[in-house]
Amino acid sequence: MSLSIGIVGLPNVGKSTLFDALTKKGVLIANYPFATIDPSVGVVAVPDERLGALSAFSKSAKTVPAAIEFTDIAGLVKGASEGQGLGNQFLSNIRETDAIAEVVRIFEDPDIIHVDGRIDPLKDIEVINLELILADLATVGKRLANLGKELKAGKKEAVIEAGLAERLKAALEAGTLASTVAADEYEAPFLKQLHLLTAKPIMYVLNKKSGGRNLDELKDDRWSALTSFLDASGSRWAVVDAGLEHELKDLDGADKAEMRSGLGGSDDGIDHLIKTGYELLDLITYFTTGEDETRAWTIRRGWTAPLAGTAIHTDFKDKFIRAEVVFWKDLLDAGSYAAAREKGLVRTEGKEYVVKDGDVIEFKV
Repeated sequence: MSLSIGIVGLPNVGKSTLFDALTKKGVLIANYPFATIDPSVGVVAVPDERLGALSAFSKSAKTVPAAIEFTDIAGLVKGASEGQGLGNQFLSNIRETDAIAEVVRIFEDPDIIHVDGRIDPLKDIEVINLELILADLATVGKRLANLGKELKAGKKEAVIEAGLAERLKAALEAGTLASTVAADEYEAPFLKQLHLLTAKPIMYVLNKKSGGRNLDELKDDRWSALTSFLDASGSRWAVVDAGLEHELKDLDGADKAEMRSGLGGSDDGIDHLIKTGYELLDLITYFTTGEDETRAWTIRRGWTAPLAGTAIHTDFKDKFIRAEVVFWKDLLDAGSYAAAREKGLVRTEGKEYVVKDGDVIEFKV
């Protein structure tokens, strides 16, 4: 399953620095607008302590984590929806992603240029979201115009799609995201076909600087306004020190923790960001484990066992017979598969079983 999150933001907010810390893949980083022209893509392992525990339990020769894809997209400027800056390219690149991570700066530093000359994270979000809304308005308006003949002919599908499009247009004109418009089972396929930018799930990445003038630590009014927006909109968000994590990207374990502490950092915001992104995409993980390999498999929440099996091989859906399922913690606590079976912790599930996050599964096909 290939799922990607596009990292977007105004120029010089730390997008490329964050991307490099995320993926350990060098990209062009410079202190001026449009340093990133072509999107860079990196596959990132999802941190999961359960995977290591299961691998140790099975004494596996190989351990394979779940992964998601992050795409570093060129900086946006006001007017992008009308082609300003690299607007058309920006919109095209983000349209190809499954979700959006908007990066905003919450630290002041006179040595790092801000495109507006002042740090105001909520204003940055409003600029980005407005450009996405304006682009979606153009898409919806064009689609409504193209439905004219079909509506005159009284085609049922056109009437359904036009009703949805009118609601989307009203919401977008009011300055709200397309994701706030509910689509029923008949409208959902038409919504998907529109590929609207603001219909994608959005998370916010708040980039701070250790030892710097951070708005959260200053209890600044701009921080209060930002958190009020995040709470009111029910948004997912993560605080990350992109510069610090970029410096630490080649270290691991105790060395990384010691160096982070020495540089004035606290928690690993990168791990929190990745996990938040995984949740944003409404993904869960199940495991397979044995001496050869322990692997984390990514599926959509709500998938049944046969569909979940397609993560391993597409044939599993049609050839599915049953699944032997045990919760990862129950398996570890039991000490062995045999003990887990004796305690009735290993269940036989059929085609209707909805896989849960943390299940350890053996498929019978």
